[in-house]
Amino acid sequence: MNKENQLPQPPVMVHHQYIRDLSLEIPHAPEIFKDSHGEPKINISVDINAKHLEANLFNVELSFHIEGDVENKKLFILEMIYGGVAALNVPQEHVEPVLMIEVPHLMFPYARQSISNVMASGGLPPLMLNPIDFVGMYQARHPQGNDNTPKQ
Repeated sequence: MNKENQLPQPPVMVHHQYIRDLSLEIPHAPEIFKDSHGEPKINISVDINAKHLEANLFNVELSFHIEGDVENKKLFILEMIYGGVAALNVPQEHVEPVLMIEVPHLMFPYARQSISNVMASGGLPPLMLNPIDFVGMYQARHPQGNDNTPKQ
């Protein structure tokens, strides 16, 4: 098949998604379950990292650190690194924003479902994370549009 007959490549294609690291700790179990009342105070931090693998393939990782406290006691600590391997077919000047905004946006629903399932399997109420503003995260990280594209 020659180049004229080939279908255009999608600009972003997530080939694989995986959990690289996952930890759920309930430090005061089982006592915390009988002692705790009310809604836990939840603190969530999310980070994004991207690394060039080869040609147009990149690895993007969403790192979650989530803690829940109830009545001044630690209810749980959840840490997860959720990764994806994505192929990009975009101009070089768009690589970084696509890696840091669009790919995490595509991966997030699956990471959120994994977190909810782990919480439920741990005997805790499922935690449904609110959508994340990946554009805002990117803008906060690069306020002047600095180019920090993963190096080849």
